[in-house]
Amino acid sequence: MERRIKDYAVLTLKGMAMGAADVVPGVSGGTIAFIAGIYDELINSIKSINMHSLKLLFTGNLAGFWKAVNGNFLFALLLGIAISVFSLAKLITYLLVNEPVLVWSFFFGLVLASTWFVSKDIKGWNWKTVAGFVVGAAVAYYITVATPAETSTNLMFIFLCGAIAICAMILPGISGSFILVLLGKYFYVMEAVKTLDLVVLGVFAFGAALGITSFSRVLSYALRNFRNITLSVLSGFMLGSLNKVWPWKEVEKLVSDGHEVMIEHNVAPNTEVAEAVVLMLIGFILVYVLEKISAKKA
Repeated sequence: MERRIKDYAVLTLKGMAMGAADVVPGVSGGTIAFIAGIYDELINSIKSINMHSLKLLFTGNLAGFWKAVNGNFLFALLLGIAISVFSLAKLITYLLVNEPVLVWSFFFGLVLASTWFVSKDIKGWNWKTVAGFVVGAAVAYYITVATPAETSTNLMFIFLCGAIAICAMILPGISGSFILVLLGKYFYVMEAVKTLDLVVLGVFAFGAALGITSFSRVLSYALRNFRNITLSVLSGFMLGSLNKVWPWKEVEKLVSDGHEVMIEHNVAPNTEVAEAVVLMLIGFILVYVLEKISAKKA
């Protein structure tokens, strides 16, 4: 795909949106990739990091490696994600603490619209696509209500945590950080980051690298050969994840991995209802506009 400089600037902005979403516990960067119309290319680009492309890298053929892995696309996207994480993380964290209802309302509208537009791409509903949608919604809902577990600090388990969490990050609906909370290793990994525990971080990163390159192949194959069923499962995932981004919550404290964990329970709308509805509509309309722009370009 031929792109100009302004196209890569737009890709960087899309990466920033993905990074901002990944900062929010419960919102996946994969959802933003779907909204932005780059999900398939993202999966295929990650999939292209294989033995063939790595051989090009290790034999000094940097240009060949860059072209094989769609390097310009990945660099622009990763640049945007990095910019967002380092610049917007504090702002979004501040808003989540001080204006949680308004932030979650915007994301609720955004994810709801995403569910609708992704499901529209399914060509022909039948029992298989309906079953996929129901299964995806049920799995996502179960994940959002699961209680964080007390788990091992064995390096093999840390490796598995890295592989599982990174897979969640590229799946629309569920964030990798939320999966780490459920696996009881969010605080453990964050502590390793703070103390620069290179052993834990190295094992976690290796698991993440293996997980994302392997899972991207599964997703790419599924989208290529079973697109309707795959899209129905992914749209179900988005719908089920709405339980996590419901704006009105009450909090319960539990202990997980030696730390206090805040468990949220949804409640009926009880504050800032009018403002929340407006922000839901803004989130929905934003996705609608982006979808129309993508359709026009296609």
